Amino acid sequence: MPKFLSRIRYQIAVFFLVIGPGFITANVDNDAGGIFTYSAAGARYGYLPLWTLVPITLVLIITQEMCSRMGAVTGKGLSDLIREEFGLRVTFLMMSLLVFVNLTNVMAEFAGVASSLEIFHVSRYISVPLAAAAVWFLVVEGNYKSVEKMFLFGCALYITYIISGFLVKPDWKEAAINSVKPVLMLEPSYVYMLIGMVGTTIAPWMQFYLQSAVVEKGITVKEYAASRFEVVFGCIMTDVVAFFIIVACAGAIYSLKPTDIQDATQAALALKPFGQYAFLLFSAGLLNASVFAASILPLSTAYSVCEGLGFESGVNRRMREAPVFYGLYTGLIVIGAGVTLIPQFPLVTMILLSQVLNGMLLPFVLIPMVLLINKRDLMGEWINPRWFNLVSWLTVVVIIGISLAYVGFIIRGIH
Repeated sequence: MPKFLSRIRYQIAVFFLVIGPGFITANVDNDAGGIFTYSAAGARYGYLPLWTLVPITLVLIITQEMCSRMGAVTGKGLSDLIREEFGLRVTFLMMSLLVFVNLTNVMAEFAGVASSLEIFHVSRYISVPLAAAAVWFLVVEGNYKSVEKMFLFGCALYITYIISGFLVKPDWKEAAINSVKPVLMLEPSYVYMLIGMVGTTIAPWMQFYLQSAVVEKGITVKEYAASRFEVVFGCIMTDVVAFFIIVACAGAIYSLKPTDIQDATQAALALKPFGQYAFLLFSAGLLNASVFAASILPLSTAYSVCEGLGFESGVNRRMREAPVFYGLYTGLIVIGAGVTLIPQFPLVTMILLSQVLNGMLLPFVLIPMVLLINKRDLMGEWINPRWFNLVSWLTVVVIIGISLAYVGFIIRGIH
């Protein structure tokens, strides 16, 4: 018995030692864009989209686990491995696409900051610059340990959405049925929403950030079992939060009238009749998610590009040691926040478009990931099990298929 307890204590100690990369990466994807996408899905289609969270969670777990395993086994980031195995030209093209898509995501985060505080009559010309300065100082003046602690605290605040979901008192029976009952519709707006839900939950940047964070934290094969548990736990938690966001908006908005909401703020305001706490918790969650992701997304992009192109990177380095890393991080924050302040800029369109672009780019990240992790000379005995490959390639085919279907709708002029 003492040996058994000793082993449990050891495993718990290792878990708390490695906690961070997987939990943070999965949860931060419930950002302003994610909250808007899930809110829009619940408001427009009610409980119907809940079934998508089951296959999406499975794919999220597999993709995140592959990245953490590659980081632990090789000690290298994903973009670093892509450059070594596929060459600089492929890496440069992928990094260019990633910077463009991530910039649209950063704009979405600062739009979320503006929206969450405009409810309380705080001008975006005050909230956005303050948020931009705060996230810049957090990373530039911190180190990996201090930054990670702040990010873990941000993860804990996602519980506000779970509480909001219960306060709405939705139709739990209908929610349970739709969670396991797949419904496919060849309706352009529904297909667009599906791509957005995949993109917001399994965003390409997550794979790059997670693997880099595993490497920077110093997680090796010895700690890998605990790291894998942390990754799976984080993936499940992020989709539990997504479930409650959809449920809250289905109960508060769809149950009255199916609505195409204009932003996440509208979803928060719709919760007011269900009590001040529901409204305040949803708004606080939106602010937390926006600031949280406004820190992570530029950081992830800076990691990926610098690793891929061979520049020094990492929050443990000073600015003079990694000027390109900090320069890119700063530039993304300045541009993302600056665009949000332009009058009449179509922020809502940009938010949902950024998530759809995430979904469309995902196959181009998954393909090199699966090829890399199956290289025995790179991974040794840690190559993918057969069913991981099956799910990964099926995901690539399905996402490309629904993306082409939506492009077909556009070409035919169907809206």
